[in-house]
Amino acid sequence: MTEKTYTQSPWSLKELFDSFDDPKMNEAYVELEKLVSQFEAHRECLKPDIEADTFLALIKMQEDFTTLAYRVYGFASLSFAANTQDQKAQIAMARFQQFAAEMGNRTLFFSLWWKALDEENANRLLDASGDYRYWLVQMRNFKPYTLSEAEEKIINIKNITGTNALEMLYESITNRYTFKLEVDGEEKELTRGELMSHVRSADPDLRARAYQELYRVYGEDAPILGQIYQNIARDWKNENVSLRNFASPITVRNTINDLPDDVIDTLMDVSRKNIGIFHRFFRLKAQKIGMEKLRRYDIYAPVSESDKRFEFNEAAALTFESFNRFDPKFAELAQKVFDQEHVDSEVRKGKMGGAFCSTLGPELTPWVLLNYQGKAGDVSTMAHELGHAIHSLMADEHSIFTQHACLPLAETASTFGEMMLTDLLLERETDEGVRQDLLFAQLDDAFATIIRQIYFAIFEKEAHEMIINDASVDDLCDAYLANLKEEFGDAVEVSDEFKYEWVSIPHIYATPFYVYAYAFGQLLVFALYKRYQEEGESFKPKFMRILSAGGSVAPVELLKEVGIDVTTAEFWQGGFDVISGLVDKLEAL
Repeated sequence: MTEKTYTQSPWSLKELFDSFDDPKMNEAYVELEKLVSQFEAHRECLKPDIEADTFLALIKMQEDFTTLAYRVYGFASLSFAANTQDQKAQIAMARFQQFAAEMGNRTLFFSLWWKALDEENANRLLDASGDYRYWLVQMRNFKPYTLSEAEEKIINIKNITGTNALEMLYESITNRYTFKLEVDGEEKELTRGELMSHVRSADPDLRARAYQELYRVYGEDAPILGQIYQNIARDWKNENVSLRNFASPITVRNTINDLPDDVIDTLMDVSRKNIGIFHRFFRLKAQKIGMEKLRRYDIYAPVSESDKRFEFNEAAALTFESFNRFDPKFAELAQKVFDQEHVDSEVRKGKMGGAFCSTLGPELTPWVLLNYQGKAGDVSTMAHELGHAIHSLMADEHSIFTQHACLPLAETASTFGEMMLTDLLLERETDEGVRQDLLFAQLDDAFATIIRQIYFAIFEKEAHEMIINDASVDDLCDAYLANLKEEFGDAVEVSDEFKYEWVSIPHIYATPFYVYAYAFGQLLVFALYKRYQEEGESFKPKFMRILSAGGSVAPVELLKEVGIDVTTAEFWQGGFDVISGLVDKLEAL
């Protein structure tokens, strides 16, 4: 691993295209048209007795046009994320979505034929399919929910100007928001990311005002943002429950993730039963910061007056070092993302808030978006998103169809990376106040990643049901506030403006029921990390197996290979026992 200096900068998309005016962009659309036409010409080959070699050749053709399509999509979507107000990026996204829907309709015949194929011939072809096997199995899992070719085509087309357009409208509206906050006697205009850095301030008044400003702005648009959500939820129900006959709205996501409903029900039930662990934590934090009782404004408050900052290059070096201690390959892959200029770390108006990692195929190094501001949480976010990139790069020998792990397993490397970083920071830190902050931050993150996300999912389940029964935006706000009051119990005081929090959660708009994946991943990683500490070097091959499998094996089956059974309540309880032990440690400080 080489020593280099890294500074904050936008990312480079040169490996995709030079600009929206790059002639190669139109050439890519022409090539896509040609590849799709060639694929269509082979429709007549799809017969029950098709030869395995012919079948695999058709899949390879799909792989070729999907790989090129991801490049076009990647340039549009990453450009949009870098500047959501860029009209060229908005147009490019719309153009691609239109083309993708048309391409999907023209190639739909393959998946419909495959789902309808008899078991004997399907098994014969599966046995010859190699790395494509699980992708093909997953496709057949949707057989009971598949409509006719004509109906599927209509759904693809209507989504362009339906839910896809609504999601983009939500992003365009909310990413143009600016927030006004007085800091150190000066009124500042801030992005959401800049504003939210103040909710971890040592100043209780500043924390409160930051949250109040956040929900003042979102609250003003809540009637509009709420209507967008209502329509997305209605569309989800209309298509998936009414037309496709999924058992419930959340069953759709569970099927996509190839996880049985009862596994997720168990995860949610066990999480709900363990809420008291976090109530203990919040009462302890209140004592530590000298408050009788925490307000919702205070749950991420630091416990010391320390406001330690990390320069961007220092953050990168710490992250690489923590990864290197686990395995040099991890550090090497993380550094590759930086060296190829695939990180956009600046804070800019119009840039998408938060952070993400975008994998566009096995032949490309992933791109990572950060909004880095120098706090310890920003270093953790860097480790988290680079963990996602490592996961993708570890699985880059798979096809574009099997590289990416399902959502719950997709959080494995990222959350593990955060824990490795925290261990390093705790070892290095000599200031007891900062050490205490790091330990409390670990529990803050566990709350944010597990219980907070589980209660989001609980709200989603309730909201989807309420919307079908004609609930208003105000009704949804009331339901969300009641949800928060159960989540925090009598340990935290929740003020009324938090009823608008749900309209500020992008995941519930863009990917319904995504959020439980965070809780699944965090609890899984607690179990894995405990085994790493107990087993040492002998643990690594098991962890590497999970990562290198990508999305080529069913998640329950893959975890069973390494001795983990996620179907039991005992497994999930084990994760909460680890968290309870962390609270015990803090109480003993």
